[in-house]
Amino acid sequence: MRYRFNDYLFDSECLELWQNQEPVHAEPQILELLALLLKNYDQTVSKEEINEQVWRGRIVSEAALSSRIKSLRQLLQDDGKNQKVIRTVHKRGFRFVAKVDSPYASQENIAQGTANAPSSNDQSQLEKPTVVVLPFVNVLNDTAQEYFSDGVSSDIITHLAKHRWLNVIARNTAFSFKGRVVDARSLRTELNVHYIVEGTIQKTDTHVRVNVNLIDSQSGFQKWSERYDREISDIFAVQDEITEKITARLEPEIGFAERNKVAHARPHNLQAWDCYHLGIYHFYQFTEQANLEAQRLLKRCQTLDKHFGEAYAWWAYALVLGMVYWETEPSQDLLDQALSACETAISLDPQNASFYALRARTLLARREYGRAISENKKAIDLNPTYAAAHCGLGDSLAYEGRYDEALVCFERSIALSPNDPQLWAFYTYGALALLFKKDFQAAVDWTESALAIPNCQYWAYAHQSVALAYLGRIAEAENCIAKLLKQRPDFSIAYAKYKMFYLTRSDQIQIYLKGLKLAGLSEGISE
Repeated sequence: MRYRFNDYLFDSECLELWQNQEPVHAEPQILELLALLLKNYDQTVSKEEINEQVWRGRIVSEAALSSRIKSLRQLLQDDGKNQKVIRTVHKRGFRFVAKVDSPYASQENIAQGTANAPSSNDQSQLEKPTVVVLPFVNVLNDTAQEYFSDGVSSDIITHLAKHRWLNVIARNTAFSFKGRVVDARSLRTELNVHYIVEGTIQKTDTHVRVNVNLIDSQSGFQKWSERYDREISDIFAVQDEITEKITARLEPEIGFAERNKVAHARPHNLQAWDCYHLGIYHFYQFTEQANLEAQRLLKRCQTLDKHFGEAYAWWAYALVLGMVYWETEPSQDLLDQALSACETAISLDPQNASFYALRARTLLARREYGRAISENKKAIDLNPTYAAAHCGLGDSLAYEGRYDEALVCFERSIALSPNDPQLWAFYTYGALALLFKKDFQAAVDWTESALAIPNCQYWAYAHQSVALAYLGRIAEAENCIAKLLKQRPDFSIAYAKYKMFYLTRSDQIQIYLKGLKLAGLSEGISE
């Protein structure tokens, strides 16, 4: 739906905001908060409702909620004193009070100047997304440096093509636009692309600056941008570093945009592609109910298209996470089903890096660490920028007691993809390795980083309580346990032992369970 208020126009399906016909950029979570308030405009939305809808049920502090409300007010040129747009209802919640024109379907034409805004009725959004990487512009017009800007563009094309769920326009076609001024919608028509990557490069003998943008070709809006400044010592090493980082950050951004298109459009007649992206949308919410819905949708995707490899591999991973985090009972039969699903995915596309990484996750749950290491290495060979594979390799090495090697992998995954939807997991799994290594202060630091991420799971609190207990900071550990139990009331030492079924080393299990006991956690009932 689209809403008009003051001089703003907001599309709640695409989560896009315009002011006076110009796009207004904001964090997705702030726009989700705006969508919720507008959906219930002139009604009070409770803090509990906001917590459920915006934070997906995760308990957050009053300060975090206040911060988001403040940011949204600033975005809409409002403040806590005037409250002309968003009013605080004491002890109850918040209400959108600005005059709102009647909402209308987003596929309808809108007023002059925004008629080209995105329409959820566009069926092309349900296809496998196609990306074009335009030749980066050499800002200094130094022909002697042209090789560098061309090299960066070519390398990004090569790396992006390793993400098998994307269609990437070939280099020769993309480079036919070199030196031409074309707008996003023209490229969409000419190449049938959904996303455009463009950038500029300024290079001197000692320094290089690269600016990169990701553009939605339908709306013409910029979805993501970043700048990289590097001192040059080895020019080819710098080129490799920049292109790897750009690619690793582009792929999650495109995935986020695709999931939100399908999730907000909610097509009634679900096709395989819709089911897949809706499934992944729920997967990344990281709640028990969302995980079950992800499993259901991914199973449905398999039924709709038996050749859709992603549906098999991601269903297996959703199943494994259900065993580790929620109420799916760990069993050999389910683990066999998960492994079989991964085998099916790989048989359908033996060059898909994510399939090997997801098979490795299943092998970890089966306690087959050596095979998991091999599978993650295959994934990295196929796609060196796939951050989740580096994280998975770190886990595999940590469970074998190879902690220093593991931490290099975790640090690599974080550096490659600091906006990854699984970033909290990179930090949480790294913290567990640090606990096993007995580097307790570093484990506390890593859990702090994990807990600062909105969709972080309750195990981070458990890891932190263990680390604090071993550091002798018992009061802090007990406070951490209280936060853990608020999220997971049934968490106990017995529960932790049961859920850590994927560990084989008794020393690792014992150091963890002893730490929980030192932190004051109850024994619970043995399974």
